[in-house]
Amino acid sequence: MSHQVARDYTPTALPSVTARLLAFLAILLAGVCGGLIGFSVTDLQCGNDDDPADLAVGESPPDESGCDTWAGGGAVAGAVVGAGGVAVVSVLVLRAMAEWRRELELEGDG
Repeated sequence: MSHQVARDYTPTALPSVTARLLAFLAILLAGVCGGLIGFSVTDLQCGNDDDPADLAVGESPPDESGCDTWAGGGAVAGAVVGAGGVAVVSVLVLRAMAEWRRELELEGDG
């Protein structure tokens, strides 16, 4: 009967849980900000004029039937672009952190 010997600890390439959580929160925040920017830009381009003082007497507000749809699409597009860009940067940063950690462990061994 042979005795099983536990293997030595093998360091993982995963970044810390805190780093992954911060990256996730940064992606969410970028998505929200991108959505707000996309909505605002599209809403402004659609001709939404909320100031009733600019309307002449008896004039009705312009028909903005499609503006809400376009503004919603702009919000979604802005959120995807914002979150996607920060996600790419976050992955690169997390990989760089793992590589730096590996180099530090190798220097300490010798």
